[in-house]
Amino acid sequence: MRILAALARKLAGAGYFGGGESSVSFLSGIDKITFPGDTKTTLSATLSSARISAAGMANSGTAGYFGGGYTGSNLSAIDKITFPGDTKTTLSATLSSARAEAAGMANSGTAGYFGGGYTGISTLSGIDKITFPGDTKTTLSATLSSARISAAGMANSGVAGYFGGGWGGTQLSGIDKIAFPGDTKTTLSATLSSARSGLAGMANSGVAGYFGGGSDGSVSLSGIDKITFPADTKTTLAATLTNARRWPSRDG
Repeated sequence: MRILAALARKLAGAGYFGGGESSVSFLSGIDKITFPGDTKTTLSATLSSARISAAGMANSGTAGYFGGGYTGSNLSAIDKITFPGDTKTTLSATLSSARAEAAGMANSGTAGYFGGGYTGISTLSGIDKITFPGDTKTTLSATLSSARISAAGMANSGVAGYFGGGWGGTQLSGIDKIAFPGDTKTTLSATLSSARSGLAGMANSGVAGYFGGGSDGSVSLSGIDKITFPADTKTTLAATLTNARRWPSRDG
């Protein structure tokens, strides 16, 4: 079974995995892992359509969002799971273009961001912003340093969000930083330890963010790079993923 799923996170509450692909079909279901007992339930709410390659991000404590994806054609819709009732609505706002394989990250309490992706014709560098709590969509004047798919996103909430790696005609190692609240883009001097796509990102806000796994174009990877805040220095952990892997689920 190939899982190309996104995860939205509720602070100190639960983690959510949505969509993906089984051996026979695309999926619309959403599984919930409740903290701290790590019990699993499946929501009665589902994604508005079965899909793979969606992006996830969350306004922690309030709602999680799944944007875009592919279900035989690319999607622009954004589904919202409202905490704690886990009800699903679909935003009237949509991504600026239908796309799959975008990356998501959020400045919790303020806004979430979807960057890059593939329209089916072209690879994108644009970044859409969903402003909380009204869930209005704007498109940043700042763009990724290059058009890309299969990047990873993570955020130091209240400070900045990061998009790392991806594929844009070649595997990428660069890390773009979106500084809050002005949404200005810089590219870190630090880079991933190897160019890669299909990786995952997550962060311990105020401390450090992590990019793990992916593929360098020929083999899957197990390494985990750490970006320490606020200096944005890169180190590579001695610890690695249990297995080399690409397309791990992302912590949005």
